[in-house]
Amino acid sequence: MNIKLPLLVLLLFIGAGASAQNWGGGVDDERVHFGFTFQYISSNYIVQKNPDWRAPFRDPDANLPITDTLSAVYGKSSPGFGIGFVVNGRISDHLDVRLTPTLVFSDRLMEYEYLQPSRVRMPFSSVEQKVSATVVEFPLGIKIKSNRRNNFRAYMLYGAKYSMDIASKKKTDDSGQDFLYKLLKNKKSYLSYEAAFGMDLYFEYFKMSPEIKLSYSLNNILNNDQPNPYNIPIDRLKLRHVTFSLFFE
Repeated sequence: MNIKLPLLVLLLFIGAGASAQNWGGGVDDERVHFGFTFQYISSNYIVQKNPDWRAPFRDPDANLPITDTLSAVYGKSSPGFGIGFVVNGRISDHLDVRLTPTLVFSDRLMEYEYLQPSRVRMPFSSVEQKVSATVVEFPLGIKIKSNRRNNFRAYMLYGAKYSMDIASKKKTDDSGQDFLYKLLKNKKSYLSYEAAFGMDLYFEYFKMSPEIKLSYSLNNILNNDQPNPYNIPIDRLKLRHVTFSLFFE
């Protein structure tokens, strides 16, 4: 993810907040308050390969090679976006608990490269598998806040989230396809742990918080119930997100 633009936005907001009056609408004094968020997301797979991942995939019935020998398998970064709500509970002046249910639209990319010259008659030397996901996320975190200085406050956040893919089953239906045109599939739900840092910037009637967050899935998200050329080389598949968010509360 190119972080130059988010960092520039952070610097502009810091300058704006520092020059403002002591505003914020009293949001930090409320026991529970609400808000909304917009997110830009960069996602990529973390791949743990099987020991014999290079081996050609063979037809389970005829025992004939379907693919060439693999030379590389790796995840590629891809962008996405999300929109969500904020439910913030105040524990103390320096500690909040936050629930931020979010709807995320993203693609996950995996690249497969094969050795040449071809040992079998494959119509391509590389394959890009794209998993299109529409995910409902339920992140729950503890927000640790610094002292407020005029209209600026820094914070860190630690937590976990439950994610559930609600994309249509038609997008993953490859039952009538040949082995070379099967799809890489992910599990419908998984857990992740998260860490973030951000800044609360206070304006006259609201608070805005730019935030950068890292999240990693805890469990294997690979669905390998039906072996095909794209899940057989992989032992475990995890997901990493880098998220730039703007919160309005």
